[in-house]
Amino acid sequence: MQSSEISLSHYEKSGLRDRLINALSRAGLVDGQIRCEDLATLDQFHSRGLDATVDLANELALDGASTVIDIGSGLGGPSRYLASQFGCKVVGIDLSASFVQAATYLAERTGLGQCVSYQQANALSLPFPPASFDVAWTQHVAMNIGNRQQFYAEAFRVLKPGGQLAVYDVVSGKSGPLIFPVPWAATPEGSFLLSPEAMRSLLIQVGFEVASWKDRTEAGIVWFRQRAVAKKGNDIAAKLGLHVVMGPEFSTMSGNLLRNLAEGRAALIEAILIRP
Repeated sequence: MQSSEISLSHYEKSGLRDRLINALSRAGLVDGQIRCEDLATLDQFHSRGLDATVDLANELALDGASTVIDIGSGLGGPSRYLASQFGCKVVGIDLSASFVQAATYLAERTGLGQCVSYQQANALSLPFPPASFDVAWTQHVAMNIGNRQQFYAEAFRVLKPGGQLAVYDVVSGKSGPLIFPVPWAATPEGSFLLSPEAMRSLLIQVGFEVASWKDRTEAGIVWFRQRAVAKKGNDIAAKLGLHVVMGPEFSTMSGNLLRNLAEGRAALIEAILIRP
């Protein structure tokens, strides 16, 4: 089975849009426009949540004229944050049809339907001509990609000269194999982590220049531990957490990711690359 097929089987969720509508109703958000921040516990599907999105965005030079492609856009939280904060136009692509449908619904509910759009597509064959975007954005997606060189090459292809690739991903650590399940894979067959050195080498090989490279592992460990405490008694988080999307087993997946980070089995890298 190819990595894309494994990934799709992990993420594709029947009736996801209806599940989100029910969750929003339970949280008292059934009617009217929703603020982006109200969805942060649900639609920021990566370690450190909205904090990671804010940090990555602050490394970029974004404004109302910027065009962005969000590769692996999921439920669309980061793309809506970028559109709402900087006024830029964002196109999100995701392999999962249910995630595309759900992201489109949430864009409508947040009043950002004119600024963001989503479509089903494969990250290894982006349906856009060369030099289409100022920024390519990807958070916690590459771990599901077996052909990492093609993944980075496609991002390079659709960027304009001088464009930026913003990356926030999990990488392999040096202290042994991962403990599964994790948020992106139930078994080792669905996980394709690279070491930080291999990831950086591939990006350079494709043609990118490294503008910024930061290890965010310790910040991720702190965030996971603080989140566990904050969730207690937090009614909104209980009703609008990622378990709504991934099911009750997500708590185990998330706990294992924290353990993998704390034990040095995995790490978090935030990077900005430039297409010359």
